[in-house]
Amino acid sequence: MPRSMPVQHGKNPVRQIQIFRNFRTPETRKWRIHPLRKLIIPIKNGLFDNNPTFVQLLGMCPTLAVTTSVSNAIGMGLAATAVLICSNILISLLRKFIPKEVRIAAYIVVIAGFVTAIELLMKAYVPALYSSLGLYIPLIVVNCIILARAEAFASHNPVLPSALDGVGMGLGFTMALCLIAAPCRELLGAGTLLGFEILRAPYQPAVIFLLPAGAFLTLGFLLAAIKAIAARRLRKKQKGLKESAASSTASAPQF
Repeated sequence: MPRSMPVQHGKNPVRQIQIFRNFRTPETRKWRIHPLRKLIIPIKNGLFDNNPTFVQLLGMCPTLAVTTSVSNAIGMGLAATAVLICSNILISLLRKFIPKEVRIAAYIVVIAGFVTAIELLMKAYVPALYSSLGLYIPLIVVNCIILARAEAFASHNPVLPSALDGVGMGLGFTMALCLIAAPCRELLGAGTLLGFEILRAPYQPAVIFLLPAGAFLTLGFLLAAIKAIAARRLRKKQKGLKESAASSTASAPQF
């Protein structure tokens, strides 16, 4: 029994040791996280644990509309990522000065400014991609992902975590668009990948994957696969916790 933890009379000492060990809650464990790991957590959260497309199901309009090709998916994803990072940083800097009553309108104004800048840059330097994406570039202003992160995260956190949150969510959105476009819609629907012909004759492209119905089918199958993988991982984790709890109980000394 440690000297720093005196045994109270009338109570089981083993139970007191177990309570002392369980005092390290998830909140207290965060105190000992390495600084580099703190930088990785928001990015991992946006990519996998809280992906805006596959977990939160946000931004469905551009997800279903622009994923007919990988180039469109990458262009839309990077544009949204740039707007996410810049708007999160500015909103985080102004979070103490924006009145709560007009915060949503202020967020939209900030987002619209960055979207306009991105739109002009794309129109000047990548006109082909700009023409291909068309109306969906200015529609980034009302993208639920950007407004949700501004309200839920950037308006309550400092600049660096807000910027990393924008990076994570933007990369997660880009990854989701590419997963929908690359293996299914462009490859199966047109037989090409990034404009290069992959599936040659006698393969006949399944044009349905380039239509709206193909977008819904692809998204549905990907969501089903992701949910199945997540459920399997959860079952394995719960099984491991039960086994470790049973082994610790069996090895505990009896008084």
